[in-house]
Amino acid sequence: MEFLWFIVIGLVAGWLAGQVMEIHGVGVIGVISDITVGVLGALLGAFLFRRLGVSAGSGLFASLIVATIGAIVLLFVVRQFKKV
Repeated sequence: MEFLWFIVIGLVAGWLAGQVMEIHGVGVIGVISDITVGVLGALLGAFLFRRLGVSAGSGLFASLIVATIGAIVLLFVVRQFKKV
C-alpha cells in the first residue's frame, strides 16, 4: 500500500512541478512523465532536505511538499542542461 501512495504522491508532485515550471504533458505519456518526475523529485527532495537539516514534518501533505520541491529542482536542473 505504501508503494501505491508513493506513486500517487509522485503523480501529484510531478503535475504540480509541471504547472509551476510551465511544462505540460498530454495523455498517457504526460501522466507517465509526471509520475517519473514526481518520484525522482521525491527522492531528490528527501535527499536535499536531509542534507540541509530541514524537516517538513511527517504525513501525506509533508511528503507532497518535499516531493514537489524536489521535482521543481529536478525540472530546473534539466532545463539548464537542455539550454546548453
